[in-house]
Amino acid sequence: MSKAVVAGVGMIPFRKPGASGTYIEMGSEAARMALGDAGLSYDLVQQAYVGYVYGDSCAGQAALYPVGLSQVPIVNVNNNCSTGSTALFLARQAVESGAVECAIALGFEQMQPGALKSQWDDRPAPLGTLLDITRDLNQEASAAGIPIALLQFGGAGREHMERYGTRLETFAAIRAKASRHAANNPLAIFRKVVTVEDVMADPVIWPGVMTRLMACPPTCGAAAAMLCSEAFARKHNLRADVRILAQSMTTDSPKAFESRSMIEVVGFSMAQEAARQVYESAGVSPSDIKVAELHDCFAHNELLTYESLGFAPVGGAERFVLDGDNTYGGKVVTNPSGGLLSKGHPLGATGLAQCYELTRQIRGTAGPTQVEGVNMALQHNLGLGGACVVTLYGRG
Repeated sequence: MSKAVVAGVGMIPFRKPGASGTYIEMGSEAARMALGDAGLSYDLVQQAYVGYVYGDSCAGQAALYPVGLSQVPIVNVNNNCSTGSTALFLARQAVESGAVECAIALGFEQMQPGALKSQWDDRPAPLGTLLDITRDLNQEASAAGIPIALLQFGGAGREHMERYGTRLETFAAIRAKASRHAANNPLAIFRKVVTVEDVMADPVIWPGVMTRLMACPPTCGAAAAMLCSEAFARKHNLRADVRILAQSMTTDSPKAFESRSMIEVVGFSMAQEAARQVYESAGVSPSDIKVAELHDCFAHNELLTYESLGFAPVGGAERFVLDGDNTYGGKVVTNPSGGLLSKGHPLGATGLAQCYELTRQIRGTAGPTQVEGVNMALQHNLGLGGACVVTLYGRG
C-alpha cells in the first residue's frame, strides 16, 4: 500500500465557550481552510470523517453541507478526547486501502463552560468500571467533590509522585513550558507566559497534587486535514511532502482494570502499545523523534506520556523535564503549539489540530514554533474509555 499524503490542513483559532461561532460555522471554516491549503474543491472529496463529542447525530453533515452537497458518505465519529485522531485514522485507512483516493477528516467542538460531564444520566456510563476504580483509589478526594477527570489524571500523577519521588514543581515546569511555546502560536487560546512560581501559586484544586493551571480549559474550535493517495496527488499536482508513515489505535488492556493503578486507568499501556506498533512499523525508535504533539490534558499526563512513548525511562520523566529535554534545544520538542494546556482542548478538534501543527513542522512552515531539522514528527491523542491514537508523520 502507498502511504497517505497529507495534502492540506486547516485550523481556526481556539476560543473560550461562548466566544466562538457555532459548530457549523467552525467546522465549515476549518474544512474550507484544509481544502484551500490543498488546492482542492470539495467535489473531489470521496469520503468524509467528522469527529465531535458533544453534539447531536449528523452534526458532521450539518458542518459539511455549507461546504458542498456532493452526496459523498459522511461518517460521524465519537471516541472521547481521541475523536479527531480517530477520524484521521479512518480517513487514512480508507485512502491506504484503496477504497478512496481522497478523504477529509474534520473535527470540531462547541463546548460548554466547566468540567466535562455526561449528558446522559438515565443509563450506565461507558467508563463505569474505570470510574469505580478511580473513586476507590482516590476516596478522600472523591468525597471532597473533586471532578472525575481531575481524579483520574491527578490520581495518576499522585501515583507517579509516590512511586518515583516526582515533585509537584515538575508538573508546574511542564505547564510553564507549554505557555512559552504557546506565546509563539497565534491560534492558541492562552498566550501569556507563566513561570513555575506562577503555576504553583495558582488556586489549588487538589492539595499536593494539582493547581488550576495544570489542567487544560474547555475550549471551542475546529481543525481538518485532507488525505489522498500518492497517485491522486500526482494527478492533481498537489504537494506531497508530508505522509503518514505509520499509525496505530489501541484500546484498554486488562491492566487498566486489574492492576489497581491510576497510571494504567489513564491509558499508559494503551499509549505504550500504540507507540510500539508505530515504531516497529516505521522502523524507527523514540530517539529518532525530534518533535511531538502529546495529549497534555493535564500536566500530569504529559509527564506520563514521556515514559509511555519511550522518550524517558519509566520513572525517569522528571529528569527529562529538569534537563530541558522536552523543549527547544532538548531531545524532543514536545507540544510546540502550546499543547492542550495552552492551545486549548476542543475535544473533537484536538487530534486534527495536532496534525495541523506537525504537518507545518515537517513542511518547515511553522513560523515561530518551527523546530529545526524536522523530518519526522509524532502525535499522541488519548481518549479514556478508551482509545489511543499514535501517528508518525514524515517527509514525502
